[in-house]
Amino acid sequence: MNFVQPIRSKEKIEEMKAELKRNGTRDYLLFVFGINVGLRISDIIKLKVKDVMDYNGRMRTHIEIKEKKTEKLKRFKLNVSVSEELYQYIKNMDLEDYIFRSRNGKNKPITRNRAYTILNEAGKKCGLEEIGTHTLRKTFGYHHYKQFKDKALLQKIFNHSSPSITDAYIGISQDEIDESYENFSL
Repeated sequence: MNFVQPIRSKEKIEEMKAELKRNGTRDYLLFVFGINVGLRISDIIKLKVKDVMDYNGRMRTHIEIKEKKTEKLKRFKLNVSVSEELYQYIKNMDLEDYIFRSRNGKNKPITRNRAYTILNEAGKKCGLEEIGTHTLRKTFGYHHYKQFKDKALLQKIFNHSSPSITDAYIGISQDEIDESYENFSL
């Protein structure tokens, strides 16, 4: 299994957005959604329109899912910018449609492998290595921590058993180690 990294640079995040937008709105939204909610790819690709939009055509303020890996119920709020972009994409879709629909078959979600290919190819074009589906979740975690400096909250969001797991997961520990080497001299 390859070890993937968060995208630490906001400029590289913008490059990824631009590159993915060239492929179409679906791929772009897959990335934007993933880095803004911190879900695993297995939970993202299974989302249907009805999970984010009510029967009156209004976006839900909160999304509730049962996580595939942990089988725990997760409830989270969509931020306004993601909600607005997502609405523009899904407003003419049926409630039973998968949001990140495959181009193969009638109403099937993209596969985890396809999501990996989409992200990895865009990453390479942007000069990023160690990019995969988990990069979305790790990028969310890295930037959430940088903004709020609250490991306990992030640990709770990710359902990690200890802060050290969260540190390693989002790359904070490695960044701190790298910085200490860079600034150390005898």
